[in-house]
Amino acid sequence: MIKAVIFDLDNTLVDFMKMKGEAIDAAIRAMIDAGLELSHDEVKSRIDAIYKEKGIEFQYVFDSLLSDIFDKVDHKILSAGVVAYRRAREAALVPYPHVYITLYELLKMGLKLAVISDAPSKEAWLRLTYLNMHHIFDVVVTFDDTSERKPHPAPFTLALKKLGIKPGEALMVGDWAERDIIGAKQVGMKTVFARYGDTFNTAVSGGDYDANDIRELIDFVKKENANG
Repeated sequence: MIKAVIFDLDNTLVDFMKMKGEAIDAAIRAMIDAGLELSHDEVKSRIDAIYKEKGIEFQYVFDSLLSDIFDKVDHKILSAGVVAYRRAREAALVPYPHVYITLYELLKMGLKLAVISDAPSKEAWLRLTYLNMHHIFDVVVTFDDTSERKPHPAPFTLALKKLGIKPGEALMVGDWAERDIIGAKQVGMKTVFARYGDTFNTAVSGGDYDANDIRELIDFVKKENANG
């Protein structure tokens, strides 16, 4: 019997990579307008290299970029990039189609809802609040809560503990097969691969279900509970 649905956040509820790309492009244009004498492609290449080394959630990417170029941080250029990034991020931070209606339908079915994210707590909550989802979820587990990233079992077991349910009573929804699906299955959870958010061209997800649209979750839950 499924009693809770647990979601990954980025590329499952929100198109994170689209948002990130648009925000970075806006920041690069603003920094060049403010006096950064490099081409757009060169700045983009340098930023990509920093993210590759530090991780996509690294919060001081523009500081590092400018320090590498000038051996110091030019705050005129930095502020231009930061402001443009934040404005573009907010404009591009939108949920996938049918996310809200699906979440509310799951709530009407009496299910608990949760999020497990590898993002830092502050960033995860900022995204949820921008999306006006911060009151929807019963439990939100981030990297800061366990210091472990998926597929490590710790985030999954903590979410289950906070929800007060057994692994077989939860459905995990995520876009990253090697983290979301494998991590959830190893603790005994049912899984849904968010194919609509897949950025890796995954051929075989290994999930119990594949979803091309998030609203398919409603039928998956009904099927599981009819069988249960």
